[in-house]
Amino acid sequence: MGSVIRKCCTYRTLKKRLPILVWLPHYSAQWLRMDLLAGMTVGLTVVPQGLAYAEIAGLPVQYGLYSSFMGCFAYCLLGTSKDITLGPTAIMSLLVASYANHDPVYAVLLAFLCGCFQLAMGILQLGFLVDFISYPVIKGFTSSAAVTIGFGQVKNILGLRDIPRQFFREVYFTFYNIAETRLGDLVLGLSCLVLLVLLKMMKNHLPKRSDHLPLLDRVCHAIVRFTGTARNAVVVVAASLVAFCFESQNQHVFTLTGKTSKGLPPFRLPDFFDTASNKTVCFSEMLQNFGVGLAVVPLVGFLESIAIAKAFASQNNYRIDPNQELLAIGSTNILGSLVSSYPVTGSFGRTAVNSQTGVCSPAGGIVTGVIVLLSLAFLTPLFYYIPKGALAAVVICAVSGVFDLKIAVVLWRVKKLDLLPFLASFLGCFWEIQYGILAGIALSGITLLYNVARPEVKISDYSTVVVQLQSGLNFPAVEYVCDLLYRRVLEASPPRSVILHCLHVSSIDYTTVNGLQELIRTFQQHNVSLLFSNLQPTILSILISAEIEGLRHFDSTETALRYLHGDDHTCELHESEKPLLKQTERLYT
Repeated sequence: MGSVIRKCCTYRTLKKRLPILVWLPHYSAQWLRMDLLAGMTVGLTVVPQGLAYAEIAGLPVQYGLYSSFMGCFAYCLLGTSKDITLGPTAIMSLLVASYANHDPVYAVLLAFLCGCFQLAMGILQLGFLVDFISYPVIKGFTSSAAVTIGFGQVKNILGLRDIPRQFFREVYFTFYNIAETRLGDLVLGLSCLVLLVLLKMMKNHLPKRSDHLPLLDRVCHAIVRFTGTARNAVVVVAASLVAFCFESQNQHVFTLTGKTSKGLPPFRLPDFFDTASNKTVCFSEMLQNFGVGLAVVPLVGFLESIAIAKAFASQNNYRIDPNQELLAIGSTNILGSLVSSYPVTGSFGRTAVNSQTGVCSPAGGIVTGVIVLLSLAFLTPLFYYIPKGALAAVVICAVSGVFDLKIAVVLWRVKKLDLLPFLASFLGCFWEIQYGILAGIALSGITLLYNVARPEVKISDYSTVVVQLQSGLNFPAVEYVCDLLYRRVLEASPPRSVILHCLHVSSIDYTTVNGLQELIRTFQQHNVSLLFSNLQPTILSILISAEIEGLRHFDSTETALRYLHGDDHTCELHESEKPLLKQTERLYT
């Protein structure tokens, strides 16, 4: 026990749990310059996005900023990726809207519980659990979420009110009330969309900066690049100025964000009860109201974050620690709940901006966090004039890159069976997010189990049948293999001996051993042999320890053939039947 404690208290372990101790000693002035630039750029992106994502979550807009700064500071200490930025995202906001009932008390408590769940997973080294959620399920969920989130902003572009949030009802009532569209909101929203697309295209088609260009050209290049990168802030500020001009003339043309709470959030524990409609809801009732969201939200949050972190780590040639990432995101959500944050995760869009701007360490997040805090401290009165149509345009452009139905074409070409979990997840999430994800995972699991229960088998059929198992032989597959041998060998006229080639069999269990014992006994009753060849040492040890009566095994298939045919036919068999093996080999699955 003492040795374990001493091992956990070493400086090496401390560096593993506080990755800042790894990169901070190497920090330089060049890193500082790049981190400042990246942090400022991301900060100008996260402020308008945070306001917009709070709208998706069904919360007052300031909660988007409350959720945008704690991850910047916590991840600097605990994170293993230099690129990723933690904060509110469109998908996480959609989940919060589904499980928090548009109530800030529920949303903040969900962040606390989500963080506890993720922190416990990190401590118990359970990061591998997300490996059981297949890529088609992830793509189905994210594509469905992109459609749900994107269409959910159409009502703000049109200036419609009192539209329900459930997807199918939202679609129906949006078209039903389309005649009530406000012209000002429509024109402004579409203008913001067009401007965002143009600024993005301008940035993407910008030629690389050259130091040989004149000073004026370099300055213009920097201005265009910065404007394209911070396009969300540029568009929101421009739309707010337009709205302010109209409001100052007492012309209420646009639907505005309205009054928001001023200043920084209080630092306190989340409420473990809620008061609604003059009724106090206790903690246990709140847990029941969260339902499966207590598992779905932290798992999806970690999955989204780790996928982004891995992608940029691979792109920039470094490695991350999934379990440490769990500790980082879990700690962020717990600490965030103390400042009224709702659950956060890694943001792909802001991480891409961070990476492209040349961030050198997680310290860039400190600059981003400071910008968010300054916005909360001094700019919240100005949020009143932000048009909802402008925030809707920001959200639609942000989620457009997440929507990907091309994956369906790829799955059709690669493996058609993978389309089932993709479609189950994609279509199911329009109804209820948790049902869509669970349906996709269930179908992926069934597909995986089917492959285990129906292993690939090669049957070489000549005077003696050679059966080559291409994978493990576990209990779900035993009955299938036995039935195959009954049909192909024992029911043939006359029955023939079989050599079971087991080179690729790396694991068996008691059910398998029992099934093989029954199979050997059945072969003996038909006066033919069942031989084993190329057994792995561990598998052979298990079969011998089981004391199977009549077990005969050989180092190779050719040795087994010699045993069956006798030494007099060895040479003839080796020369004539080996080419025949290649000609008549057939594949059964």
